[in-house]
Amino acid sequence: MKSLELLWGKMEEIMIALSLALMTLITFVYVLFNNLYSPFYDLADAYPSLESLFLPIADFSITVAQEMTWSVALTKLFFAMLIFFGASYGVRTAGHIGIDAVVKKFNTPIQRRISIVACLACLIYAAMIGYASIEWVSAMFKAQIGAEDLQHFGIQLWHIGLIIPIGYLMVFMRFAEIFIRLLKGQQSDLGLADEAKDAMKLQEENH
Repeated sequence: MKSLELLWGKMEEIMIALSLALMTLITFVYVLFNNLYSPFYDLADAYPSLESLFLPIADFSITVAQEMTWSVALTKLFFAMLIFFGASYGVRTAGHIGIDAVVKKFNTPIQRRISIVACLACLIYAAMIGYASIEWVSAMFKAQIGAEDLQHFGIQLWHIGLIIPIGYLMVFMRFAEIFIRLLKGQQSDLGLADEAKDAMKLQEENH
């Protein structure tokens, strides 16, 4: 069980890192070629004797830039993956901010009861959105609509839409883990980030 949980956590981190890396790489390549042809055309005009050297580079750059119409759509796809996989990762690593200043004023048993109710609400929300997204993906699957600027790669809208139910399933499972720990008394809150506590700790370290 521990090895499965470790594998799941590693896969989560790999997908987030891969999405961020590919999103950055595609954007970098597009910006590079989109801004590369202009200086080479200028160099070809400034040095006519070297025109045969600079013009092919400029023509190649502008051709690549014009053909990369899919870059924006693909960047959005990886950004969506980053959001939904990141949401699950944030639950696991206490990356989400907890708004629980009032709850912390109660004693530990009451905090745990309130957290159980809050976690149950999170589970219901994740289940509702996940179920609705499955229906949406199902409708897109039946319609067989190609994704904008990505249809020539065989990518359809339902392929992209799968990110939502998968993402919310992962969020549901993470909150389910917290819910079980709350019921067992292994923790008394949702384990979310406490910005006020972190700020106070940082201030103490600076002094």
